[in-house]
Amino acid sequence: MPALIFFLLFTGYPIVYSFILSLQQSEGNVTTFAGLDNYIRLFQDPIFYESLSNTLIILVLQVPIMLFFALILAVLMNSTMLKAKGFFRVAYFSPAVASLVSAAVIFLLLLNPDYGLINYLLSFIGIDKIGWLNHPVWAKISIVLVMIWRWTGYNMVILLAGMQNISNDLYEAARIDGAGKVRQFFSITIPQLKPVILFTAIVSTIGTLQLFDEPYNLTGGGPVNATTTITMYLYQNAFEYFDFEYASAIAYVVVVLIALLSFIQFKLAGDDE
Repeated sequence: MPALIFFLLFTGYPIVYSFILSLQQSEGNVTTFAGLDNYIRLFQDPIFYESLSNTLIILVLQVPIMLFFALILAVLMNSTMLKAKGFFRVAYFSPAVASLVSAAVIFLLLLNPDYGLINYLLSFIGIDKIGWLNHPVWAKISIVLVMIWRWTGYNMVILLAGMQNISNDLYEAARIDGAGKVRQFFSITIPQLKPVILFTAIVSTIGTLQLFDEPYNLTGGGPVNATTTITMYLYQNAFEYFDFEYASAIAYVVVVLIALLSFIQFKLAGDDE
């Protein structure tokens, strides 16, 4: 009962109230029922479409690359040939628990177009300075790089846990039949990890659709809204413009989008359960 009360108070009530709020409009201290006006306004808002496009671009770039690296690292961490596994696991996982503000300061120094370390190193191979945080395209790439750095180790741990639950009998039977390491990986490891890979893909997709911290701290949504995400746009409307009704409508569109993409991922993965 205490757990249920806290859930209803801090989760259930805000969910219901935000939906009611999305159907209202306020002028001064007067609140009126607006029906679907906020949703109609939303789908006529060019900044909403721009923030949605930015979010989807980052999602398409970041999630597959991050999961690929996480899978490779999980295979290495699961190898019997690797020494000091504990150290490497902690090292790769630590960005997920690091303070994002301190990490943002470090990346601001690394990616600074004038005196950043990365541009300094690129100059040695003849590459001109890149406006990592000042150019619309490179700013998105910078966000993707920071997210890969931060979340690869987190997903590696989940995939590693899945690998360690695969029965060794399957690998022994495969070795007896003459299957090499590569064949074992694609015929045993990947199929057995399918539910775990699907889980990490869905969780990463949900996290990216809720992306806020990285662009807020690194670019502030710029340049010219090039890295403004849906969640940032929601935040701006709610806590900068105090248009809570419109922000609530954005929140429910994000919920529907998350549900839709999760459903698509289930179908593409061929999961019938």
